[in-house]
Amino acid sequence: MPKITPRNLARLRTRIVTCRRCPRLRDYCREVARTKRKAYRSWTYWGRPVPGFGDPRARLYVLGLAPAAHGANRTGRVFTGDRSGDFLFAALHRAGFADRPESRDLEDGLQLTDAWVAAAVRCAPPANKPLREETEACRPYLRDELALLRRVQVLLALGKFAHDAYLAFRKSEGAVLTQSEFPFGHGRVHRPPGGLVLVDTYHPSQQNTFTGKLKPQDLDRVLQKVLALLGEGEGRQGGHPRGR
Repeated sequence: MPKITPRNLARLRTRIVTCRRCPRLRDYCREVARTKRKAYRSWTYWGRPVPGFGDPRARLYVLGLAPAAHGANRTGRVFTGDRSGDFLFAALHRAGFADRPESRDLEDGLQLTDAWVAAAVRCAPPANKPLREETEACRPYLRDELALLRRVQVLLALGKFAHDAYLAFRKSEGAVLTQSEFPFGHGRVHRPPGGLVLVDTYHPSQQNTFTGKLKPQDLDRVLQKVLALLGEGEGRQGGHPRGR
């Protein structure tokens, strides 16, 4: 099993950022970076695949769908620069995983403790809808990231897409399971055989947060479940405390 080292993580980051497996997605990211949104005319957009971000010793892995066209595709950091990220990082801060409640840009000084955040698809997709083959093309990055972050015990799936992406990854690794055994549901806790504990929440998209489908207290309750699960794991395996 590979060691967790800055060099190994840097190599994986380089592989992700320079990935050209999905021409449709790369073309879209570059086009968005060229045309920009009026509010961000002064920005130099990232316009490339977006790597994961967080604590190399994380026990919590937070998995989203894909970078937002004018969020992470602009800033270069997952869930940074859009309303979904505002909602997510505020909750991570309240739970003690983030040192501040907002994520604005790469230079804002945000640090995560005991958590790593990534997306199932690393490029912003048109209409926020990646194709199946694009999702599959990104799967090795999820595999390799989890192999390096070997302290991870709990995966928090932000929405059904992330939930299904993790189960598909487990099946690709030889796990015998079906989607019907582990149905997505906000607040549900699943224990697929031989894998991480899978915890579900609605995605913190504006569609969910603006309509009240996902309220701050709803995500807080899910994160309290995560903290309880990590407490169990700490007792069994000796994880590292977050030191709040």
